[in-house]
Amino acid sequence: METLSDAAQYTLRFVNQTHRSVFLTGKAGTGKTTLLHEIIRTTHKNVVVVAPTGIAALNAGGVTIHSMFQLPFAGFIPDERAPQFSDFVKFETKATLRRHFKMSGLKKAVIRNMELLIIDEVSMLRADLLDAIDFMMQSVRQNSSPFGGVQVLFIGDLLQLPPVVKNQEWHTLRQFYKGKFFFHAHVIQRQPPLYIELSKIYRQSDDAFISILNNLRNNHITPDDIHVLNGYVRPDFDLKKHPGYIILTTHNAKADAINAQSLKDLDGQTFRYAPEIIGDFPEKIFPVDEQLQLKVGAQIMFIKNDLSFDKQFFNGKMGVVKSLSEAEIHVYFPEENKTIEVERYEWQNIRYKVNEATKEIEEEVLGTFTHFPIKLAWAITVHKSQGLTFDRAALDISNVFEAGQAYVALSRLRGLDGLVLLSSLQTNGISNDQGVMDYAQHKANDTQLAQSLQNDTRQFIHRFLAASFDWRQLAQQWRNHRFSYNQEALNSPKSKHAMWAIKNLEAVEGLLAPAGKFMVQLDKLFAAETPDFAFVAERVQAACDYFQKPLDDLVLTILWKLEEIKRTKKAKAFFEELLELEELQTKAMLQLFKARSLVNVVVAGGEISKENLQTSQMRDYRNQKIESVAAEFREKHAALLETDDDVERYVKKTKKEPKKNTILVTLELWHAQNTIKEIADIRKLTTQTIANHIGKLIQIKAINITEVFPQDKIDALAEAFEGYTEESLAGLKEQHGSRFTWDELKIFKASLEVPAS
Repeated sequence: METLSDAAQYTLRFVNQTHRSVFLTGKAGTGKTTLLHEIIRTTHKNVVVVAPTGIAALNAGGVTIHSMFQLPFAGFIPDERAPQFSDFVKFETKATLRRHFKMSGLKKAVIRNMELLIIDEVSMLRADLLDAIDFMMQSVRQNSSPFGGVQVLFIGDLLQLPPVVKNQEWHTLRQFYKGKFFFHAHVIQRQPPLYIELSKIYRQSDDAFISILNNLRNNHITPDDIHVLNGYVRPDFDLKKHPGYIILTTHNAKADAINAQSLKDLDGQTFRYAPEIIGDFPEKIFPVDEQLQLKVGAQIMFIKNDLSFDKQFFNGKMGVVKSLSEAEIHVYFPEENKTIEVERYEWQNIRYKVNEATKEIEEEVLGTFTHFPIKLAWAITVHKSQGLTFDRAALDISNVFEAGQAYVALSRLRGLDGLVLLSSLQTNGISNDQGVMDYAQHKANDTQLAQSLQNDTRQFIHRFLAASFDWRQLAQQWRNHRFSYNQEALNSPKSKHAMWAIKNLEAVEGLLAPAGKFMVQLDKLFAAETPDFAFVAERVQAACDYFQKPLDDLVLTILWKLEEIKRTKKAKAFFEELLELEELQTKAMLQLFKARSLVNVVVAGGEISKENLQTSQMRDYRNQKIESVAAEFREKHAALLETDDDVERYVKKTKKEPKKNTILVTLELWHAQNTIKEIADIRKLTTQTIANHIGKLIQIKAINITEVFPQDKIDALAEAFEGYTEESLAGLKEQHGSRFTWDELKIFKASLEVPAS
């Protein structure tokens, strides 16, 4: 956290130490995306990341709003009534939206276990869609608090891409909303998020340029500002005579035409590259064009940051194609006089699931899209340039058609010395939405942030501890289960377990009174202006010691019953009921452990973070209980258990995707004696991608070339490479044909680049 700005550190602390919802904004280049990834990495909360569009979700490392919350693509009326609509526009109401809540158990589990919802690119989020999310979460979580009690972090710059609302839709929606932006939603009007703005700009350092951008952003653009900008007008600017410049325009067709014509004008062979798609990766979320067409001399830009240690390129960095072959692309950076080989980049289509052992929300990879992270860069639209940084650009923005487009285009540049305007700027048509400007007045200053953080942190600790001993919802679930036996036929597989349910319901209800008394005691302790956290920790430890045994016994009895029922035929519904009970019961136990960790961290003056709150006891608790119960069950019923072939009849087997550096995951699988082909199958990646990983692992001396190839192959490759000095392997491949594969050549080349010890 030392490298983060004050506003960024406040945001991180509000996320980890409070229940407070936050709107995080900032000018272009202030590091919102960097902070997003830091929050995901460090938060102790169960987090889900969503965004309004597929591409935005992919870039944020999450999923779309509509897929996560199973919402239809229609406007939402925050009412139970069904007003009259035209034939051209579709709307949902609370009454009609409920039918979409019949979602899978996996998705319900994610929503029930969610503690932090991050909505990225919130500038595109419509007010009615946010109210639909709120209504859905309250319904699924059976909690009438905003968003069902989940903390929400909104991230985005409201002066960039705005929400899309058709005129026909707005004709109806304006009866319910004052505006289309997320802050116009009813749920935000009832409970506004804390407004935090990142102000430290990392992209620009030119004070004069920053001043103009600020004025443009705040609708205070002056005649002097326009005069300065128009000093960079060059209507006769010739792109061919000025390599390294990219044209920013307002229309897709124009950008595409410039790129296509510029590529056509180059001499030489056209090379075409296709993506490698494994598993489920829908075409609508492809991050780049499916077919990449290049020629030597083509001007390109990178659309991702270099994730390797070398950091040789960044999102928006431009270069020139130096050489091409069927499996290689080399790009030259003229200003640095440096050439690099472009490696394929892996995008993941994920979904969220709940880890049964820890009840933590995890990502599951459904499919991967692997392609070169570059695109032609003679021209790009203002919309698609969002998030990119350019040293030089020619702006064709005389016909801006949305508020803020002029600001977005200009703010892509590092400074005025790289600016070219293809026509003069006029003051009309470049202003920003007044509603957004008014909302910006709500941002908190440092004094407000400090005071709010102190108060909200105390409330968070209080609420977290109280919730850790509030088992009323758990008891209600046991009651529901107990009374469900009344609807069972006498000879059903479930009916004979009624007394078991009654006994456990009594045990749970017996905990409510002492837990209630302890929550009253907590209320008194936190009523003090400055709670004595050492004494709070002492009382929490005593309460944990008192309740741990009965809660642990309830977990054991459900796991034992599951062990029994999964061997019973025609009992799938009963088994799934027990799984829901077990989820809540285990979650109560894990929450108890986390409460103890929390107060210990607070007393020690540490950061409330994932690293400090998670313990091995929490991670291993459920698995150890399952293993213990299974072993005891087998021992007790050894004479009756002839075979266990059908034991998992009701259990879906899922493979957990390790959440680690992608190359280190490959290394672990390699050490487990898997081949390159087997690793590719396990990881839903191509063999070429895994071969690239192997090459990098050889370069960092994590594995040796002798582990990959037999000695005769190494000798043959060494002979082939003798005296070969070209950057590209195309000549070697052409010379030796099918004797060596591209992967073999690349892996061996990597072994030659291993630094000396």
